[in-house]
Amino acid sequence: MKILITGFTGFVSAHFLELLNRKEPGSYVLGIDNQAPDFEFSVYPNLNISFQSIDLLHKDAVNAALNAFNPNYILHLASVSSVAKSWQTPLDSFVNNTNIFLNLVEQVRVNNISCRILSIGSSEEYGEVSDAELPLTEDSRLKPLSPYAVARVSQEMLSKIYADGFGLDIIITRSFNHIGPGQKDNFVISSFAKQLVQLAKNKATENKIITGNVSVIRDFLDVRDVVNAYYCLLKDGRKGEVYNICSGQGNMLSDIILRMSDMLDLSIRMETDPDLIRPNENKQIIGSYQKINRELGWKPEISLDQSLADIIKYWQNKPA
Repeated sequence: MKILITGFTGFVSAHFLELLNRKEPGSYVLGIDNQAPDFEFSVYPNLNISFQSIDLLHKDAVNAALNAFNPNYILHLASVSSVAKSWQTPLDSFVNNTNIFLNLVEQVRVNNISCRILSIGSSEEYGEVSDAELPLTEDSRLKPLSPYAVARVSQEMLSKIYADGFGLDIIITRSFNHIGPGQKDNFVISSFAKQLVQLAKNKATENKIITGNVSVIRDFLDVRDVVNAYYCLLKDGRKGEVYNICSGQGNMLSDIILRMSDMLDLSIRMETDPDLIRPNENKQIIGSYQKINRELGWKPEISLDQSLADIIKYWQNKPA
């Protein structure tokens, strides 16, 4: 396998490399990102890894990398994935989601690169839904509620145009909230875990955690299940099709905080920071993974409790 991975230095990429190291020994990997990786390639001894620092908005640099490497697969993970940040800098969110994807696939097209592309989208594309609309399927209506979600819908529509109109081999995901060890603390579950681990270490008399809106319900999936789904789609997914990547279960954020508190034997109080409340929040998002299960046999295998325990362990072991 020769695979180009954008967003190479990110959380999901690291777990995908672990999977490739097991399942595709001898593979050649070209990582692209605008910042250098903070890990040694030697931790993936079965892979031949190279890296280039490239801004995906720069046509000539993307062009040169594609022609030199000539991948047969592209995993497009690069994005500005924070919904909250998209409210603060909507222009940056759109440019660094939609436009980087458009530049990448256009260079694949004009250079006649024969490869399969996995375009990663988001459950945020679905927007606000009623109880009657759950669980969300690939046929559910898209009603994006944030600048980030609009950018992801645009990327999906471009994917369909390039697959149907230009004949590119593109598969599309709507990936729900994924969690796991190694995720940065600007993501909600990792942020909660880090705060709780610190409280447990300090053994404070009053344990308080700062939160945004913890009444929202989300479909959380372990990143190790996510990358397994991506691998299955790259190998056997259907060109031009959209696939939900989700657990099929909804959990309220406040309940997850309490579950992690119990794991750490903490009694905590939650305090809402108004600055962490988004202008327009999806109250509940729960998906159906029946399509990918029916076509490829994929299903989630790692329980939520196992994911939370592994995230806690990650923060416990991380140097201050």
